[in-house]
Amino acid sequence: MQTPDGRQCPYYYLTAHRTTRERGSCHLLEGTADAAQWTSQLCTSCVAPDIKLANRCEHMVLHARIGRRPGHFWERKRMLIDATCLRSGCVVKDPMVGCGQCHAPLNFIVYEDPGTEDTKEKPQ
Repeated sequence: MQTPDGRQCPYYYLTAHRTTRERGSCHLLEGTADAAQWTSQLCTSCVAPDIKLANRCEHMVLHARIGRRPGHFWERKRMLIDATCLRSGCVVKDPMVGCGQCHAPLNFIVYEDPGTEDTKEKPQ
């Protein structure tokens, strides 16, 4: 669903009924103590939509909390996102890239074009 700042997020949901006011919720915070503090303004500082766009690994699970980044006491509270890999069982250091163990690296093999050998001059 589209967040208030215009990005697509798989964790943002908006409940709209005719009799009630529209209320949004973040499903990353479901079941945590921070769920009561969540407002739609926190979506602007959340990197979860960017992570999901950059990395579609089905083994990576995102965890969210509300707080300040370490050493940035002057900033407002924001969404802090951590990731773990279910397959390797480790904490993912860079969720944009992944854990590095789930997907095999791509190896490119470049062959010489066989038609170019005839055009080369051979030493006699």
